[in-house]
Amino acid sequence: MSEPSKLSMRIGFNACKALLAAVAVAAMVAVFPAAARAQFTDPIQNIGVRPELLKQVGVDQKLNAQVPLALTFRDEHGATVQLGQFFAGKPVVLSLVYFTCPMLCTQLLNGVERGLKQVSLEPGKDFNLITVSIDPSDTPADANAKHALYTGLYGNSGAPAAWHFLTGAEPQIKALADSVGFRYAYDAQSKQFAHASVVMLLTPEGRISKYFYGINFSPRDLRLGLVQASEGKIGTPADQVLLFCYHYDPHTGKYGLLISHLLALAGLLTVVIGGVCLVVLFRGEHYELPEGKA
Repeated sequence: MSEPSKLSMRIGFNACKALLAAVAVAAMVAVFPAAARAQFTDPIQNIGVRPELLKQVGVDQKLNAQVPLALTFRDEHGATVQLGQFFAGKPVVLSLVYFTCPMLCTQLLNGVERGLKQVSLEPGKDFNLITVSIDPSDTPADANAKHALYTGLYGNSGAPAAWHFLTGAEPQIKALADSVGFRYAYDAQSKQFAHASVVMLLTPEGRISKYFYGINFSPRDLRLGLVQASEGKIGTPADQVLLFCYHYDPHTGKYGLLISHLLALAGLLTVVIGGVCLVVLFRGEHYELPEGKA
């Protein structure tokens, strides 16, 4: 074999080695930071609330449980509505707050608005949002003020028709909260509710798909959660690849890399790249320089 041919083979071989090494490094970089970031956050509203009441507060996950869609509430315009009418074949982001909350509820709703605004899915077209007050004394006027505030902050033309703020009587509120495992308590002394900070993703049929905790919600987690909750009705092929590698952990309420799937994908890429390199090198062995070329 001529020297130029050997040189070409060496260059091709080195390029293949570099590409295979890059796949391995990318897999390692992706795996370990993700493991370090995983954490459980379940902040509870407890300002001015007696400590003994906090024992009644928490979230009992009921994944795949059915939410009672026949429950009736009042929307932000004062109309009587059924919970089920806001699904319309789409997944739903559900939050339970109260509209006179001095701190945590505002932080949670801010987090939902911030996170979803960075998700390239359209409210009303791909998903809906329902925020229900746990305070039976909240009024449609309170709900309307929140609706105007948060749909305005969202800045999406579909948000006003997609994000609903509901009020209702205590039996309906309690029935909804119990169905999703949301435990809260009222402190008559401070006139405040103690409650966890959590949002639930529901399937188009009203089943509980995911719980996300905290006041900051990762756009990636929200998107993957909505794609999963939609049962394949929204999202792209790229989302399906991510869902192959990322796994929802109910203990942390977050998506994390599933190492076994990532390594399997890296192994498949290694085999494909290796096969391409072998073909290139095999062809290089049979390559002959045209006569008269140095």
